[in-house]
Amino acid sequence: MINQAKRPITVGIIGLGLIGASLAAGLRAREVEVTLLGADHSADTTAKAKSRGLIDAVLNDPKALCEQADVLVLAVPVLSTTEVLRQLAPYLMDGKTILTDVGSVKGSLIRAVQDVFGELPTWLVPGHPIAGAENSGVDAADPNLFDRHQVILTPHERSDLEAIEIVTSIWRDVGADIQMMTVERHDEVLAATSHLPHLLAFSLVDTLAQESEKYEIFHYAAGGFRDFTRIAASDPTMWHDIFLSNDAATLNVLDHYISHLEGLRTALRERDGDTLKQVFIRAKRARDYFSSILEERSR
Repeated sequence: MINQAKRPITVGIIGLGLIGASLAAGLRAREVEVTLLGADHSADTTAKAKSRGLIDAVLNDPKALCEQADVLVLAVPVLSTTEVLRQLAPYLMDGKTILTDVGSVKGSLIRAVQDVFGELPTWLVPGHPIAGAENSGVDAADPNLFDRHQVILTPHERSDLEAIEIVTSIWRDVGADIQMMTVERHDEVLAATSHLPHLLAFSLVDTLAQESEKYEIFHYAAGGFRDFTRIAASDPTMWHDIFLSNDAATLNVLDHYISHLEGLRTALRERDGDTLKQVFIRAKRARDYFSSILEERSR
């Protein structure tokens, strides 16, 4: 494993979309002592990343990438993870390279790693930055995307402590706060706080778009609609992968939400103002609490 005193380390980022490119941009902007290697299936993407100084070199060859990188960051769509791992596997067996990722579903990563390697290697440190934007791709790279945002690491029982510390330091270098969590708890929490909201936003916009000829209804939408549906502009392919990878946890929270929504429907049909008001009061109180967390974090 890497000696932490070794600086600069070399980080290889596989996938230069919003998250991968923003990680590179954040390390660059903060002048962190690190050599950055980039790999992506799109030659145009890697060319842009190189020309903008986000990476030092393009290295799409799996063998060379594993030989040169101290840390590999998988920043590919969730359902592409298994194939990428298969390409890397022959060159990761010696354990000299730390492997981490940015995927928003950790259970699927664990299953993919076990399928490819037959076990959970000590050099694996799964991770997930709780940050994003409605825009995607290398053009959306934001050096401050992770600043004062949480990154959840979900190391397993055999994860090497030095590997955990090195992955932690990379994320702290771009301004992130680190939280540790089990894989199961992570997927439950994200299903409720991220996956369900995206599903609702996609569903609402799609419903209104189909019911309104030529999108006419959107001419009358204002700030509330804009704020609620902003995340419906997110990458469809990425979210397709996320929902299929975290279907069980998302279905669980979706069923709970539907049950709650049915209660609101009943209250509205029966003109039960007391129930409606109590729901709105509880929701406002919870939202105010969330706002206070965001304000404290910004300070």
